[in-house]
Amino acid sequence: MKLFNSHILVLAALVWASLGTVALAFSREEYASALDKSLLFFDVQRSGKLPKWQRLKWRGDSALNDGRSSNVDLAGGYYDAGDNVKFGLPMAFSIAVLSWNSVEYRTNLRQTRQLGNMLNTIRWGTDYLMKANTGPNELWVQVGDPNTDHQCWQRPEDMDTPRPAYKVDASRPGSDVAAETAAALAAASIAFRYIDDVYAGRLIAAARRIFAFADRYRGKYSDALGGVVCPFYCSYSGYQDELVWGASWLYKATRETSYLQYLIQNGNALGGATNSVNAFSWDNKYAGAQVLLAESVLQGVKGLQGYKDRADGFICAVLPRSISPRNQVQYTPGGMVFSMGQLSLQYVTTASFLLTTYAKYLSAARRTLDCGGRQVTPAEIFSVAHRQVDYILGNNPRGLSYMIGFGKNPTRLHHRAASLPSIRAYPQKIGCKQGFEWFNSRNPNPNVAEGAIVGGPDQNDNINDDRNNYSQMEPATYVNAAIVGVLTELAVGRQY
Repeated sequence: MKLFNSHILVLAALVWASLGTVALAFSREEYASALDKSLLFFDVQRSGKLPKWQRLKWRGDSALNDGRSSNVDLAGGYYDAGDNVKFGLPMAFSIAVLSWNSVEYRTNLRQTRQLGNMLNTIRWGTDYLMKANTGPNELWVQVGDPNTDHQCWQRPEDMDTPRPAYKVDASRPGSDVAAETAAALAAASIAFRYIDDVYAGRLIAAARRIFAFADRYRGKYSDALGGVVCPFYCSYSGYQDELVWGASWLYKATRETSYLQYLIQNGNALGGATNSVNAFSWDNKYAGAQVLLAESVLQGVKGLQGYKDRADGFICAVLPRSISPRNQVQYTPGGMVFSMGQLSLQYVTTASFLLTTYAKYLSAARRTLDCGGRQVTPAEIFSVAHRQVDYILGNNPRGLSYMIGFGKNPTRLHHRAASLPSIRAYPQKIGCKQGFEWFNSRNPNPNVAEGAIVGGPDQNDNINDDRNNYSQMEPATYVNAAIVGVLTELAVGRQY
């Protein structure tokens, strides 16, 4: 977690050679291994009393008293990145995207024997998000003071910094974080449907309640909470995109006319049917909502064409110029989608997920995509996502895999738990400042943060393996969440 503005500059793309058929850079077994690791990273990030099904064993229980000072139980959930703060906005986004992956690629997850791991990972997040909703118009959205936390380098199991809890309510609205939470719960309700109908019912009931709060009391949560969330997770894009995103998931989960009419009637005012964007991130959800709703248009639902038009524009903008004359996104010399220099791989994984999912929708509808007069096939769209995943896994100019535990990796991840000896290896408490002895060491991290995808290379495919280099060496849950579905397609050998 670090600050960056998600408004993406539109850059001219480098011309790629004709893609043709993408040769497998890795075997299906290797993609299956990467898939397993992509979910294992959430074990690294888990907060609270660890469950019996926790697979990664070097982590321990942490932050068991979260919320107690405010007379609320906020133990559980996930740390966002390499710190020990629980930020509600990126956590809810991570769970929403994981749930979308589960909904779209359930068959693949079952075939690769990862469905149980996926649902366990989602449920750990949704259990936390539901108990954070302590009243009709009250949602706890953060635990931990990031300013204090960033002055220490401690394992989650040791941290003794203040753990204040922060909420939004009717007098301090946070439509963005509340609507994002509603989206996560609504999406998860579909993931659990027919597996645990009672739990799915609780999820959708909470999603309805929290979305109503988000819509009735409008405002940016970073305006209400100020320096507690800024400049770390400021709501740069505003809250309108989250209202569209939340309503989109409530419509998909319920198919109720009221949510469809909300999207139709508010499409222009909230920007969902009019705003064109070139990135999908923890901050800006328009592209995700537009792609999600495009499926409904392809299935014959009326009134949402503006959303599909914007989804078409997003896909055409992200595709390289060799495929799309309407390209608007830069590619590095080595072929990586490049949108921002900080946590650059966030935009690679989210773009890859949307490309793959849109290719899936088009294939089911037997349609192609018109990009400036060029008819682009689902296979061509998926080939770009495939290349991006291969780049992450090591098919890049540096020959490094940016997924820890897979292939040859950087070794100095900017991550407290990974960079300090585990409590099993070093049971003595490590103090706030004491941990910087390990932080400043040139030695590799003592713990392997399995599956963590690092922040990523710069626009020239370069990366500096240094713990101080948080913009390139810090992982985050929302980077990993978006890669799962694409990996399932590659692991099962999906053909478009």
